[in-house]
Amino acid sequence: MAAEGTGICAGRVVAVTGAGRGLGRAHALAFAAEGARVVVNDLGVGLDGTPAADSPAERVAEEIRGAGGEAVAHAGDIATSEGAASLVATALDAFGRLDTLVNNAGFLRDRMLVNLDEDDWDAVVRVHLKGHFLPLRYAAGHWRAETKAGRPPRARVVNTSSGAGLLGSVGQANYAAAKAGILALTLVAAAELARYGVQVNALAPAARTRMTERTFAATMAAPRDDGFDAMAPENVSPLVVWLGSPACEGVTGRVFEAEAGRITVMEGWRPGPTAEKPARRNPAEAGEAARALLASATAPLPVHGTAPDPP
Repeated sequence: MAAEGTGICAGRVVAVTGAGRGLGRAHALAFAAEGARVVVNDLGVGLDGTPAADSPAERVAEEIRGAGGEAVAHAGDIATSEGAASLVATALDAFGRLDTLVNNAGFLRDRMLVNLDEDDWDAVVRVHLKGHFLPLRYAAGHWRAETKAGRPPRARVVNTSSGAGLLGSVGQANYAAAKAGILALTLVAAAELARYGVQVNALAPAARTRMTERTFAATMAAPRDDGFDAMAPENVSPLVVWLGSPACEGVTGRVFEAEAGRITVMEGWRPGPTAEKPARRNPAEAGEAARALLASATAPLPVHGTAPDPP
């Protein structure tokens, strides 16, 4: 498959979680097309996280091998220590190394906040947030050991957040909270792992997948007359491949949005207007200062799913 691309990832070993369908599958195929050997992880569950009968990871691995690439399937649960550790072990056993980790696995259990029960909260936070932490933890442990052995890697991690994590999303409190947590995890990991040659970035993609087709069905653009499908998952993968390659040297701790042909660097929390007083305020004074600051602050972007104000 490398001959079809630029070879930007030639020789690298890449593990992609949730790679049986949608964005993960597109990423796995794109890495393989650029010369990478790929570990295709997918637990094979349904949209809500319940077990399914098929093995999408093996299908994608077979697709890569059928096109001349190298790939192995991994069906472990990466939100468990055993599954995350075995993901790294699979890469080492099959290909002798691990260079890039793409954390992508996830599912939805959407409810309005007053109807969201504890099980739905725990399940979504587990697979998205814990399912990012554990593979990152075990991959980082391997890369630290490599550094201490005198073999410093040029390792890359690409985490998957969402516009819901950046702005919030009505009916998705569990998902939005997990995706926001992934952004903070990305910042911490980038700072802590730089000494081991690891770069960590995050992506907030917008594309047509099993997770989004029902939620955003009314707003997703149809393919244009020229055949370009703006919401195809494959549009997001080139940025992921670049972030997973040596070519992105020096880029770490950043968050990108990607949709169709658009790439945006997101700029997170920064100090805005500030009021100083060399003494403690009473509540009324604190409120007066806050009101004045809000009047000069930039208004936040709307939460996804909120209706615009009436004219």
